[in-house]
This record gives sequence, C-alpha cells and structure tokens, in this order.
Amino acid sequence: MGFGLKPREEKFYGYLLENTQLIRDAAEVLQVALNREGDLPELMIQIDELEKRADVNTAKIIGLLHKTFITPLDREDIYAIAHKLDDVIDCIQGVIERMELYNAGTASEGARELGALIVKASKQIDKAFTYLPEIKKQREKVEERCAKIIEYEILGDKLYRQEMAKLFREVTDSIEIIKWKEILLQLEETLDISEDIANLLKGVIVKYA
Repeated sequence: MGFGLKPREEKFYGYLLENTQLIRDAAEVLQVALNREGDLPELMIQIDELEKRADVNTAKIIGLLHKTFITPLDREDIYAIAHKLDDVIDCIQGVIERMELYNAGTASEGARELGALIVKASKQIDKAFTYLPEIKKQREKVEERCAKIIEYEILGDKLYRQEMAKLFREVTDSIEIIKWKEILLQLEETLDISEDIANLLKGVIVKYA
C-alpha cells in the first residue's frame, strides 16, 4: 500500500479497506433494489457474494490478531471496527433479503432517500479508511469524514421517524405495513452502525493522532 509499514500492518489496513469497499458496493446494490432498477433475486445473489467476501476478510483480520504480537492499533479497536464493518454489510443484505422474501411493493420516496443516505455514508466510510494508515497526518480528513457520517445518521433518524408515521397513517394494507416496518427499521439500523464506525474512528484519533 506504500505507507512504509510492516507487512502485517499493511494486511490489517488492507483487509479493513477491502471491507469498506465492499460496503460501498453493497450500498449501491441496495440503491438499485430500492429504486427497482434490477431484478431482486439477481441483486440478492450479488449482495450474498459481497457479504461472503466480507466474512472472509473479517475472519482474516481476527486470525491475524491472534498471530500478531504488536498491532498497528489496539486489538480491541481493530476487533470492534472489523465487526462493525461486517455488520453494515449484514444489515444491507437484510434489507434486500426482506424485500425479496416479503415480496414488498414499491419503496416510498422516503425509503429511497434512506438508501441514498446509506450510499453517501458508505462512501465516507471508505474514504476515511484510506487515511487510517497515516492517521497522525490525516487526522482532520478522518474527522471530516466521521462528521459527515454522523450527519447522515441524524438525517436518517429523522427521516425514519417520518416514514414510520407516514406508513401507519397512509397505508391501509396491514400486511404491507408489517413488511415496510421491518425494512425501514433495517435501513435505519444500517445508518446507526455506520455512526458506530465513525465513533470508533474518533476514538482511534484520540489515541493515536
């Protein structure tokens, strides 16, 4: 990666960055699903593949933690960050899975906007992790990305509440209400976990930058 680090340090950052890129890809698949621009069964295959690749990378990170005496960041931080990254993809997978299994109808404008926020957050996560190997030099850039992720979560939380109220107020089909209540909750959870990642990165900044 060209950061002048020991090989095992490069592997830690490399695996983490691979997963942030998978999150970005997964978010784009989610947006396609919410906009109904693709076939849901085919999109489910795509998201399953991305999730499997993320699981493999996460397992590699955990395995490397057991083998490495000196880690570039605290073991607890690496462990927590790795699992949170994996959780984001799991949540995105959960949204598309519910849409397919429930045979959900057309997503509301608000649901699509939540998907768009997830795409934006995923891009900020991915960018923030490119700066992680040089966190002392790139502190301000990481902080900027974290601030944007948190901003998207705040917007998403407000939008989620509005959509839930709208769902119960305007939709008359009780089955459709149940379907989209679950889907909206999963979308909101994806942004919540994205915020968790931002907060973990802010903690790393305090320790190392």
